[in-house]
Amino acid sequence: MPINFDHTPVLLAPMAGITDLPFRNVVLKFGAALVVSEMIASQELVQDCKCRRSRAELGLQVDRTAVQIAGREAYWMAECARLVAGQGAQIIDINMGCPAKKVTNGLSGSALMRQPDHALELVKAVVDAVDVPVTLKMRLGWDDAQLNAPEIARRAEEVGVKMITVHGRTRCQFYKGQANWRAIQKVKNAVSIPVIANGDILDHVSARTALAHSGADGVMVGRGAQGAPWQLAQISDSLCGENTQKALYGNALCDLVIEHYEAMISFYGPELGMRCARKHLGWYLQPLRNGAEIRALVIRELDPAKVIRELRAGLVESTRLAA
Repeated sequence: MPINFDHTPVLLAPMAGITDLPFRNVVLKFGAALVVSEMIASQELVQDCKCRRSRAELGLQVDRTAVQIAGREAYWMAECARLVAGQGAQIIDINMGCPAKKVTNGLSGSALMRQPDHALELVKAVVDAVDVPVTLKMRLGWDDAQLNAPEIARRAEEVGVKMITVHGRTRCQFYKGQANWRAIQKVKNAVSIPVIANGDILDHVSARTALAHSGADGVMVGRGAQGAPWQLAQISDSLCGENTQKALYGNALCDLVIEHYEAMISFYGPELGMRCARKHLGWYLQPLRNGAEIRALVIRELDPAKVIRELRAGLVESTRLAA
């Protein structure tokens, strides 16, 4: 089953502790070709049958959502893929790009790029286990001496992967320096399936540049969506030559932030929800002239109802101050 898009796709990147289900739902509300769940460890998900919230978090049966799995053993990767596909996952994404030491030390994530033969065994096991499309997210390579993304992409396509996303850095770069979009061109030339460029794509200007340099079929946005879930819609509108979705202020921003906040409280429960929401509130408030003032009022508040009252008062006021 191929992956087709009506126009140049703009995707939301998976970011640990950030792109949870409430945030992905907000992004989808504005419009995104695809959003990807936070990475889930395959063996842990299969063995922890009682972890209901972890499974709810994946957004099973939610349109335009891919479930990203990670691991180092073909058996657990295949079992996890079967499990989530059986419960409604529409796309399975394999993580071969996470640079975090706790992941690579376990021989998962971008560490797999050091062992291409083993990595392809995992990919094939997942593809053979499910009927839904399987995609792959990776980096340019482990380091500058091992830029093997084109070869891995070619072999992944041969075993049935339907789309490749490439972060334009090596694992050893982590997130330092500038993403090398031009290097993604070699991956694009190696395959016939869609290739998505990722890394440092923050707005429609950087998206256009990334597409021009990489020849990619679409872009994936990460940090650019923090505090601006409409950013993917802005980029998509610009690439399509349509009237661009505007950044929100005043009443519109107020309604959005409170909707997002209430969704997090509902999903996680009051105590955990308030803690998880703080970073999102900080990103929403940062560009506003009175953002620091509002943040000081809500960041340590323990009553969700009081947080909502302070947000409503401050965000409505931001219309006048931002004008």
